[in-house]
Amino acid sequence: MDVEIDINITGRNKHVSAIKQAIHTIKEQLRAIANQLPFNSLPHRLIVEMVYNVVFWLNAFPHADGVHDVMSTHTILTGLQIDHAKHCQLEFRSYTQVHEAHNNSLNARTVGAITLRPTGNAQGTHYFLNINTGRHVT
Repeated sequence: MDVEIDINITGRNKHVSAIKQAIHTIKEQLRAIANQLPFNSLPHRLIVEMVYNVVFWLNAFPHADGVHDVMSTHTILTGLQIDHAKHCQLEFRSYTQVHEAHNNSLNARTVGAITLRPTGNAQGTHYFLNINTGRHVT
């Protein structure tokens, strides 16, 4: 597929309308998610993951002005399609218990976590935020 790409180098403090609109769309989605959360302040890691979540889902569906009419950016880049049965079962911010590396002791084998987003792989794996450590877990 031959695609003609125009490079538009702008000067300092000048704006590219398409990029400005994309940033505006991402910010609107972030505000919608942030206003649904029951917290007064958010950890930095959670804010970063919210941005990743919004961009993941924006790229998961074909865009009217995109490079392809039917395939999404995610599908074009990875060759994988989003499967509702695998990737849409857990919602961002939902509380889950995730598997923890363990031995044969009586210690806990799971840990509390917040669902962040699907990884987009064929197995339907998700990313989580460990509540105890604040770290990103797959």
